Amino acid sequence: MKLSLNPRVAELEESATLKINQTTKLMREAGEDVCHLGCAESPFPVPELLQQALRENTHHKSYLPGQGLPELREAVAGFFRKEFGYDVDMDRVFVGPGSKELLFDLLYLLEGPLLVPAPSWVSYGPQTRMLGKPVQSILTRRGNGYRLQAEELERVCQATESGQKLLILNNPSNPSGSVHHAQELQELAEVCRQHHVIVIADEVYALVNFSDRPFVGMATLYPEGTVVTSGLSKAFSAGGWRLRVALLPEAMTDLAQPWGALVSETFSCTSAPIQYAAIPAFAEYETLRPEVERCVTIHRAATKGMWQALLGIGLNCPEPEGAFYLFPDFEPFREKLAARNIHTSTALATQLLEKAKVAVLPGSAFYMSPEHLSVRVSPVDHTGASYETGSEFGQTFPKMVEAAQRIGLFLN
Repeated sequence: MKLSLNPRVAELEESATLKINQTTKLMREAGEDVCHLGCAESPFPVPELLQQALRENTHHKSYLPGQGLPELREAVAGFFRKEFGYDVDMDRVFVGPGSKELLFDLLYLLEGPLLVPAPSWVSYGPQTRMLGKPVQSILTRRGNGYRLQAEELERVCQATESGQKLLILNNPSNPSGSVHHAQELQELAEVCRQHHVIVIADEVYALVNFSDRPFVGMATLYPEGTVVTSGLSKAFSAGGWRLRVALLPEAMTDLAQPWGALVSETFSCTSAPIQYAAIPAFAEYETLRPEVERCVTIHRAATKGMWQALLGIGLNCPEPEGAFYLFPDFEPFREKLAARNIHTSTALATQLLEKAKVAVLPGSAFYMSPEHLSVRVSPVDHTGASYETGSEFGQTFPKMVEAAQRIGLFLN
């Protein structure tokens, strides 16, 4: 039967992050030795406290309120008040089945074009285009760690039609690992106020901060215009549990009713056992803090060690400060790569996988121009089980060392 597809999805491709995971999995199952630097998943087990909570709550089978389990929403509100100083109560907390669903809802509910820094996470743009909204990328600079600057946002706002605009700000950043400074956020907030910009602050990596300064969220500096999203997938290593939360500011309480109606007509509610199991992640965070902080210490060691290894090869790469990503570029090798008919980041990532057996994602998936020879590296192809403070990078993360060596051989 011949089908007529919605033109907004006819050209839609599989998410680059999920695609590279599946490709690498199939290659490994076929016996190929692949260094997987394309994954966006924390390698650690889910904390036992949460695993036990899930085992104890598998009997919950009934639908829950679309906005989320009240006990969970109360725990979430308390956690964000204490840890980040956000002004939030349970009535302004929404629970959803993963980041993509809640982000899609927000983009659907809120009018205006999307402004997205380049580089940024891969799904922001495709989701917006599915909704028929314009997407305007804002090119950032390596010299600033690819952190969005106020003058860059100001320039794009002035060139965009007046009226409400949306900005997604991922902090700490996937793909660069950068963490915004408080002064930078303050300056961005001033631009947002002037140009009626609503910020969707994707802060799922907020606890994975290993910079030399405390994490500061946009909602503390622009509380009236910032919706915060977070979840279990990164700091708690529970990506497959698919639980995300969103915090509405008091100035946007009018959004709660239509959002609740939208949920009731789409996914109904998030999995009941998962919601019950998530409560201790927020209500008993002090118990979990040492485990989370140890994981962050290991992420720091792996990411910083890989950063040093990439610099040693001769790549350009900002120093990572959070999350578990690096965003190197191969510009110093442009002529060498051109001689091998590699002119784009997609061709570069393809050849690294085929020739060096190193899986990375092309910079173009993160809104960089195709000709910008950048890739995203995620140094999580390890368990971290043997990590000890002060241990050598190569002893704890041999697969990372091997990946760097393979990239070096590929270039030379």
